[in-house]
Amino acid sequence: AELGLNEHHQNEVINYMRFTRFRRDLCLKTVDSCFQDLKDSRLVEETFTVDEVAEMLCGLQSIVHSEVESELINTTYTNVLLLRQLFSQAEKWYLKLQTDISDLENRELLEQVAEFEKSDFTSSSKKVDTDLIKPKLAPLNEGGSELLNKTVASLQEENEKLKIRLKTIETQATAALDEKSKLEKSLKDLQMIQGDQKTNANQDITELENKVAALKSQFEKTLNDSTANQKFLEENLVTTKHDLLRVQDQLSIAEKELEKKFQQTAAYRNMKEILTKKNEQIKDLRKKLSK
Repeated sequence: AELGLNEHHQNEVINYMRFTRFRRDLCLKTVDSCFQDLKDSRLVEETFTVDEVAEMLCGLQSIVHSEVESELINTTYTNVLLLRQLFSQAEKWYLKLQTDISDLENRELLEQVAEFEKSDFTSSSKKVDTDLIKPKLAPLNEGGSELLNKTVASLQEENEKLKIRLKTIETQATAALDEKSKLEKSLKDLQMIQGDQKTNANQDITELENKVAALKSQFEKTLNDSTANQKFLEENLVTTKHDLLRVQDQLSIAEKELEKKFQQTAAYRNMKEILTKKNEQIKDLRKKLSK
């Protein structure tokens, strides 16, 4: 006869049934002793009246009732302690056990338990394990291996996923660092080019200023030497001064643009073109003055 449990749990049931069987035998012996005490203490005469028999039966009933009631109460409390141990184990693994009280009065199940007890305790050839005779509950840190294995497997799987994710992140971080190094190098190269462009622009401005200064000196010399054409030269000089101021203003604007957009190579080329045009204008002015 089997109860549909695994070997470990069935052994635990056998231990509990041995314990209850011992308590039951002890209770029966107590009841038998009550009757024996009555026989030894009261049944010493051959004849008794009805009242005497009724008195003896009432006293026996009271004693037996008290003994049976005490044993039933003790059995109830014992079952509660057993359930407490089981529920404590379940709560350690965050489980919620449920009981079906209606099954406790199921005649078919009760007969199955009786058959199990009969097959287990009436077999004289069955070897009794001394560890199973002593009723005890498995420690809280044992048991639940199946749930623990599932938890460990889940954690290992999560750990593998995290390792893969960490490896991916490390690869991405390495690529980002390489890209950062490349960008820093490109930025340094660009800054060097911009520095060279700014230096060249300053040199061109200085050269242009020198040319303007030389032109101004030439204008002054021509005015001093040409008294006959002074009026004409003065008019041309005024025009030239206006052009010079305009050129200086354009140079100032160009310098500001270089300061704002010196990182753009196209701005430098535009400035070069402006300077070239101004040089051509100055050459034209020289030709005019020469005439």
